[in-house]
Amino acid sequence: MRSVALIALILAAVFASPAPGWGAFRSITPAKAVIAAAKAAPDGVPGIFKMTVRAVGRENGRVFLNSELDYRDQRNLTIAMNEDVENALEAKIGAVSEQAFVGRRIFVRGVAQRVRIDFTAGGRPTGKYYYQTHVLVSTPVQVAVKDKL
Repeated sequence: MRSVALIALILAAVFASPAPGWGAFRSITPAKAVIAAAKAAPDGVPGIFKMTVRAVGRENGRVFLNSELDYRDQRNLTIAMNEDVENALEAKIGAVSEQAFVGRRIFVRGVAQRVRIDFTAGGRPTGKYYYQTHVLVSTPVQVAVKDKL
């Protein structure tokens, strides 16, 4: 519970910074985010994460922007959002397709956290699993989308 309160305080400070430059916070690359989240597990690592979107996925009403072509790659950083946030971001960049994010550089304020992904067979966990690193986005103001590279 203490770590949740600490993360909430840090996020409040991050979100209170001016929007254009997002304050004096340094951005974190996907590789550094993955390593830091693994070291901090089960807690997360707050920050501003910078990445180029290489792939987009969708499952159960959620959209996933990935830093690697293969979302299972251990170096991958995933930005996870619901479809409402996706629609707002698409409107912001003037696009109507999730693929419009591919090749764009994005900056995301949030918490990178290691997430356990269980393998299933017939809808039941097999006991095998791996970890992904996710940053959950609940509002479009957490994301700045830049032009394609």
